[in-house]
Amino acid sequence: MPVVTGVLEDLAEATASLIADTRGITDEQAREPSGLPGWTRGHVLTHLARNAEGATRLLSWARTGVPSQQYPSAEDRAAAIEAGAGRPAAALVTDLRATAAVFTQAAALMPAESWDRRVTWLSGGQTPAAMVPHARLREVLIHHADLKLGFGPAGWPAAWAGEMLDFVVRALADQGLAPLNARLRAADTGRSFRLSRGPSGGAGSSGGAGSPGGAAASGAAEITGTEADLLAWLLGRSDGAGLARDIPGPLPAVPTVSFT
Repeated sequence: MPVVTGVLEDLAEATASLIADTRGITDEQAREPSGLPGWTRGHVLTHLARNAEGATRLLSWARTGVPSQQYPSAEDRAAAIEAGAGRPAAALVTDLRATAAVFTQAAALMPAESWDRRVTWLSGGQTPAAMVPHARLREVLIHHADLKLGFGPAGWPAAWAGEMLDFVVRALADQGLAPLNARLRAADTGRSFRLSRGPSGGAGSSGGAGSPGGAAASGAAEITGTEADLLAWLLGRSDGAGLARDIPGPLPAVPTVSFT
């Protein structure tokens, strides 16, 4: 329970920052492109609102025991985003604020034992309900940066960025999505991570999980930057142009990792 409480506190802070940055957005700004290909800011704001509703349904499932799917289907989820993206800016922001508030209320109603109950995500993956606030925090922080309203990866909380970087490196390896073998070195924390095409990626203070020796020993590339900048590249929120590396040319695009 203390872990969930801490995440909910971080989520409250991240949500307040998101709402503050969207206050006063104009209809013209809502129609402008976001950082996501093919999506306007209206798409991102609508997605965040529908995501809050889906997260609320998962908490209801855990609390009551009555199945309540995150979304009816992937198609319905996509259709809802398209349907809402073109609304006036004021409606988009009101929707964002209202759905975030309902999620907060749903989390406050959760008995301690309900956080351990398993829920099923749209992907079909199952986790304890305690992972729902983690997922919502991830959505808020990443998509806040996608809005291109002045908030970027540098604004991500350092502790969250470090945890996410470790998770994404391992997930890319486990899902066979790593675009190259590389040693990632965090200039701000001194940690290193092994980006591997096999299930041995991970983090550590020197060699990293399952990876004795450094880049020279493994023949892998070495890529250096802050943890937030490394994470932004791995999440497809940066082309990695600002990262130092010992290989010529641009860094490859990184496939989208599945979180659940």
